[in-house]
Amino acid sequence: MPTSTSTAPAGAATTVAPAGGGTPPHRLRPPHRLRPPRRSMSDRRFALMLMLPAAIFLAVFVAWPLVKFVADSFFEISPIAGGPREFVGFDNYAAAFASEAFQGASVRTILYTAIVVTAEFVLGLAVALLFTALGRRSNGFRTLFMYPLMIAPVVAGLLWRFLLIDNFGIVNQLLFEWGVIASPDQIQWLSDPSIALLSVAIPDIWLTTSFITLVLFAGLQNVPGDVVEAARIDGANFWRLLFSIIIPLLRPVIAVALIVRGIDAARAFDIILIQTDGGPQGSTTTLSLLIYRTMTRFGDPGLASAMGTVYLLAMLAVSIAAIALIWRPGGNAR
Repeated sequence: MPTSTSTAPAGAATTVAPAGGGTPPHRLRPPHRLRPPRRSMSDRRFALMLMLPAAIFLAVFVAWPLVKFVADSFFEISPIAGGPREFVGFDNYAAAFASEAFQGASVRTILYTAIVVTAEFVLGLAVALLFTALGRRSNGFRTLFMYPLMIAPVVAGLLWRFLLIDNFGIVNQLLFEWGVIASPDQIQWLSDPSIALLSVAIPDIWLTTSFITLVLFAGLQNVPGDVVEAARIDGANFWRLLFSIIIPLLRPVIAVALIVRGIDAARAFDIILIQTDGGPQGSTTTLSLLIYRTMTRFGDPGLASAMGTVYLLAMLAVSIAAIALIWRPGGNAR
């Protein structure tokens, strides 16, 4: 009887039967190589990778335009695209400081910022203290009080323009019906140069006082209650508590709120443009409006860049001074 033989294909694993007819062992496998352990990414490198997209965005859309803006202040630039550029050094800065329009706009910007920030801080602190005293009962009032933050500045300016308009404004009509003024057009809110700057500041105060309130209210939640209670036991009245305990403990919060709102108020543009367009007689023309007109209407990008650079340096100096004087980092509140 013929016997058949089978040959295993080349490369196939073979098994060897143990002597004595036992169960064949498993296939032989090559020894497993140990992989080197992966190096874990350090926290610093991981944080840098997370910040990289934001850093690229800021470099492209903030840093480079800022460098270009400052560099343009040293040139006389044609308003026509692709026009000639002539290096003039500091001539644009000299022209800016010698300009009466720039000097007047700088003074009005300082006055406008002082009016807005002072009023917002006083009102915001008062409302924040009231909300803190009410506790949970102020939840609904806090929600209603934050509604102006949702309104665009252009809409707020347009709204208050109709409220303060001279002939048929609602504010003058109410004052007339209450007997405060003799005729509905007695107060020329937006037409009188002596009060126009104050009038255009009213919408800004109404619009962003809630922001100051929100920031100060959050800071008041971190004021230690036992310190306030101990001062009350010692006989301190409200004003003593406010100026000796609460405000010193709120210095970092106050510094942040004043810096943010100060810069925002100093660069106010749309809320003034929609109400008076810088009038009457230029009494509401601030630096933002002047720089805009110098660039677009007068066609002098170099001079506008010089004015903007001076404004930028002034805001930087004011911010550093506010941090040093109000926040006092590293120092203890008295």
